[in-house]
Amino acid sequence: MTTPALLPLSGRRLPPLSLGASAFPHHRATLRLSEKFILLLILSAFITLCFGAFFFLPDSSKHKRFDLGLEDVLIPHVDTSKGDKNLGGFLIHGQGHDEHRHREEEERLRNKIRADHEKALEEAKEKLKKSRDEIKAEIQTEKNKVVQELKRKDSKPLPPVPLPNLIGINSGEPADLDIREKRNKIKEMMKHAWDNYRQYGWGHNELKPIARKGHSTNIFGNSQMGATIVDALDTLYIMGLHDEFREGQEWIDRNLDFSVNSEVSVFEVNIRFIGGLLAAYYLSGQEVFKIKAVQLAGKLLPAFNTPTGIPWAMVNLKSGVGRNWGWASAGSSILAEFGTLHMEFVHLSYLTGDPVYYNKVMHIRKLLQKMDRPNGLYPNYLNPRTGRWGQHHTSVGGLGDSFYEYLLKAWLMSDKMDTEARKMYDDAIEAIEKHLIRKSNGGLTFIGEWKNGHLERKMGHLTCFAGGMFALGADGSRDDKAGHYLQLGAEIAHTCHESYDRTTLKLGPEAFKFDGGVEAVAVRQNEKYYILRPEVIETYWYMWRFTHDPKYRQWGWEAAQAIDKYCRVSGGFSGVKDVYSSSPTYDDVQQSFFLAETLKYLYLLFSNDDLLPLDNWVFNTEAHPLPVLHLANTTLSENPSYR
Repeated sequence: MTTPALLPLSGRRLPPLSLGASAFPHHRATLRLSEKFILLLILSAFITLCFGAFFFLPDSSKHKRFDLGLEDVLIPHVDTSKGDKNLGGFLIHGQGHDEHRHREEEERLRNKIRADHEKALEEAKEKLKKSRDEIKAEIQTEKNKVVQELKRKDSKPLPPVPLPNLIGINSGEPADLDIREKRNKIKEMMKHAWDNYRQYGWGHNELKPIARKGHSTNIFGNSQMGATIVDALDTLYIMGLHDEFREGQEWIDRNLDFSVNSEVSVFEVNIRFIGGLLAAYYLSGQEVFKIKAVQLAGKLLPAFNTPTGIPWAMVNLKSGVGRNWGWASAGSSILAEFGTLHMEFVHLSYLTGDPVYYNKVMHIRKLLQKMDRPNGLYPNYLNPRTGRWGQHHTSVGGLGDSFYEYLLKAWLMSDKMDTEARKMYDDAIEAIEKHLIRKSNGGLTFIGEWKNGHLERKMGHLTCFAGGMFALGADGSRDDKAGHYLQLGAEIAHTCHESYDRTTLKLGPEAFKFDGGVEAVAVRQNEKYYILRPEVIETYWYMWRFTHDPKYRQWGWEAAQAIDKYCRVSGGFSGVKDVYSSSPTYDDVQQSFFLAETLKYLYLLFSNDDLLPLDNWVFNTEAHPLPVLHLANTTLSENPSYR
């Protein structure tokens, strides 16, 4: 096959280029061309061939319809003797002008092609002069530009909505010197935890304070999502640590990316990340937090793609594929996980005007309302495929706890308009009080767990939040039982304090029993650990707000001193493995919730009530404050349960 001659460029005809074996002598030492020059020749020939082929294409302009201008008009044929060209009985005037204009256009295109060709050759020469590393760096730069452009498009501004009335963001300074010093001590502990995370674990989800490196668990998948940064932001803000807050904001703006191939817990990511970002937005007004929260929420929505609409426990942020924990009662979803989305999702719909989030959580509520409940209790497991309960295990601690909390807080967050949520809460609490709450032989009120038809007389540290919940829900109780539920909250607070006071370290165990002569004490070795949990201190704070009984501040200070004495290490704060040992070993994890919850509740305990007043703010289950919504937004107020 003959190689076609190339069209002239730069006034010369290029010779046919053969790259066969005969084109190169066998003696490479004498006549070998450099690899770069060969590449240049190939590139040049390819560009020339591509641009030159343009002129072999049919002239499409000759097939265009004639434009009906003043110079190119069709008129009836009158006389053919004057040299005008005849076309089907019509004369075409201006034909010579068209041909001249076409030649000018061809010349202009030819000049442009010539200039583009020479520019491409020059760029190719420059590229070939660079090293491999330089070329790789340029490619990476271009890739980064594309990624940033995609992020910019994804970060389109959300529709403006009126912010709720935000009260008590920068208040709370106590007049009492002793209380002020205690509050400052809590702030110093927060600074110690943050500074060490900043130095040794920055960008990682959590910190290993003894090993002084980053740490993560499977609830966050395999990616570095900066969980501690997001979780700690609102605590930093209300403590006035604004430089640290800005550090966190900058990291989130530049690095927090949800388009990662990572499988995460829907529940944990919702309460820590979406809750934390929304709280940071409301406190600071910085749009980046709202935008990131909405981006992440969109990544969680595929988890709801189940036959029942009950979400999977886990979802891959990139693929959207969901699944449940392997240990959870034959593939069931967990009550405390799918039942702890309402607060954050209602705020997402409020801020975006998109009802999809609100509809998802309301669908869950409607489904639960239709289901039979054994003894009026909600089992902890629900199969998302069949819509049937799993194992009949009911707990106000782990697996169940925050479901009940969010029923109450949905009512409070709606400015007490969501009466449907309040009724569900009241019904559930009555069943819990009837079947799960008992007094020990020693007079301690505790909340047991219902398992397979009988009550297990064991209470978890997680269950201790319920004292604060009962106090928070006392106002508005049916049958004028406000005083009863406030008293019940106080009794739970007392029991949980006893679980702390009966240990060597004055820190509470993970779980404690009420069997025989053993009361409020852990029996099993694997229940003796303390991992910086907040629930007992959370209840102290709520009880302080509603009663102002000084014992709650005293109990909180005892806990703060014990944490500072036994959990503080040079690299941060660590959990301990045995609260009954005088020389405990560390678990070497500084949990993100220690900064989000434990230290925040301690700081609020030693602050005045005008800091985040409970008439205006509702705390999610990770202690992230969200404002009460007065529901002027039509997305929410159309629901009859809010009227």
